[in-house]
Amino acid sequence: MASNSRRAPVRSSTSHARRPAIVRLVDRHESQEHLAHFAEAVRSGLLSEPKTLPWTFFYDEAGSRLFEAICELPEYYVTRTEDAILREDAAEMVDCLDPGTDEEATIVELGSGSAVKTQRLIVAGLHRYGRLHYVPIDVSPSALEDSARRLARRFPPLRVTGYIADYRRGLERITARSRGPRLIVFLGSSLGNYDMGPAADLLSMVARTMRPADRLLLGTDLAKDRAVLEAAYDDARGITAAFDLNLLHRINRELGANFCVESFTHRATYRPDRGRVESHLVSTREQTVQIPAADLSVRFLRGETIHTENSHKYTPEMLAGLADSAGFVEEAAWTDDRAWFRLQRWRLRGS
Repeated sequence: MASNSRRAPVRSSTSHARRPAIVRLVDRHESQEHLAHFAEAVRSGLLSEPKTLPWTFFYDEAGSRLFEAICELPEYYVTRTEDAILREDAAEMVDCLDPGTDEEATIVELGSGSAVKTQRLIVAGLHRYGRLHYVPIDVSPSALEDSARRLARRFPPLRVTGYIADYRRGLERITARSRGPRLIVFLGSSLGNYDMGPAADLLSMVARTMRPADRLLLGTDLAKDRAVLEAAYDDARGITAAFDLNLLHRINRELGANFCVESFTHRATYRPDRGRVESHLVSTREQTVQIPAADLSVRFLRGETIHTENSHKYTPEMLAGLADSAGFVEEAAWTDDRAWFRLQRWRLRGS
């Protein structure tokens, strides 16, 4: 039976807060139904040709920690480039909300993780509006809970409501409960994990939850030199490889599989014809893997790959097309001096 319980509020220990900062966490769907969905996704992917695994299951507790480590790598320019833009222009980015006397400006973040970069928007929002409601949505309970409590302690005037959920369920709950204007934030070029069709569908879903006063702030990585991109997704220390391989560890743990993880290696390849970096796990020998929860026995040839992730790299023209197809109009945009990364603020068309 699905569980959707609410935890008791966690109050900030900061005694000088103007009012208690409250973190409300709605538990993620952790049930037999969740495991059945995972098992079916693994079964479907490994029976396909070529074999695939769903990137959406990267972010268990270990995967979230590894991704945070990736963001600190010298090769992984994405995080620090986006953060530099936020450091320079956060005040302009949040200067688009107009809360009424009885309303509260809200920043909603999709896939919040540690929310390190988002703090720049929070600081700018508190400076601009005096009070602010921050609503992170993430599928990783540990990452969300840790960041929400840290932010509540650091910023006493900030109200924090965290949702452990997928984007759709989280946005539906927020739409039903919040009254003031919202800035929906989707950072880190997370949109790039989706192919163009699903990316447009996701943006359209976000648009359907928005009101005319709301805005979407979208961070996207731009197309660039192959060497830069491939190094970013296959670092010298092997942390990105560990992140990719962790998916096999998770399948072993949750679905009872017997992947010999040491018999797979990570490979990242930039495909300019498809506008994306592709991540693959490569079998280093002929082997057969049993996955009992998926009722599956799957054979791998030496050199056979499992396609685990795409990271699309955009041009401004591609982004304009996505905005138009999802019902948005660009209101403002910011980029770095090298034009490696782009943040854009969109409003609903006709608003």
